[in-house]
Amino acid sequence: MKPAAVVFDLFGTLLNVASLRDAAAPLVSEPDAFVATWREKQIAYAFASAIMGVHEDFDAMTDYGLRYAAEKHGVALDDQDRKRLVEAWQQVRAYDDAVPTMHELHEDGVRCAVLTNGTPPTAAAAIAHAGIAELLDATLSVESAGVFKPDRRVYELVTAHYRVPAEQLVFVSSNGWDATGAAAFGMRVAWCNRGGAPLEAFGPPPEWVLRDLRGLPAIVGGL
Repeated sequence: MKPAAVVFDLFGTLLNVASLRDAAAPLVSEPDAFVATWREKQIAYAFASAIMGVHEDFDAMTDYGLRYAAEKHGVALDDQDRKRLVEAWQQVRAYDDAVPTMHELHEDGVRCAVLTNGTPPTAAAAIAHAGIAELLDATLSVESAGVFKPDRRVYELVTAHYRVPAEQLVFVSSNGWDATGAAAFGMRVAWCNRGGAPLEAFGPPPEWVLRDLRGLPAIVGGL
C-alpha cells in the first residue's frame, strides 16, 4: 500500500553535519574531529535531557555540546564564536543524493515530511538553505512534544499530523537509534546507513537498509 507520507530525519540524513567543518575550520586545528565530538555530545545531551525530564531545546543542546567540544579539544571560543557556530546549523549542506531523491518522490506524488530534533526556526532556515522547502508537505519539530527522539511522543506527532496509523508511514533516518525508535513505534523504517555501521543490537531492526537515499524511490514505488 502506498504510504501516507515518507518522513525524513533532517540533520545527518538529508543534511550533512560534517559540513560544519567549514564553519569550525577558522577556529580549530582539527575541524573534523572537533565536529565529531560536538555532534556526539549534542545527541548525548539530548538523550540525557529526555531521561532526566528536563527539556531545553536543541539549540541549547548544540551550545552545550559545543562547549564540551571546545574544552576537550583545547579551543578558546568567546560568546560571538559560539553564537556563529550554533547558527551555522542553519546552513548545513544537503547530501548530494538528498535533493534529487526528494524531487523524484515529489514527482511521483509522494508526500514528504521532516521530523527533527531541531527547533522550528533552525530547521526552517536549514531546509530553506538546502533548497528543499518546496518539496516538503510538513516540518515537524520535537518542540511540539517537549521531548527528544526516540521518545514515542515525538513519532506520535507524525501520526497525529497525517491522521493515519504508524504502519502507513515510511520513516527514513541515518541514525540507528532513531530508526529503531521509529520501528518500535510501528512505522516502516528505511535506515540510511551512510557510514556502514552494524545494526543496532537493541530494539527492532529497520525494514530496509540503504547506503544512501538513491534507492528510496524504488522502495516506496514498490509499496
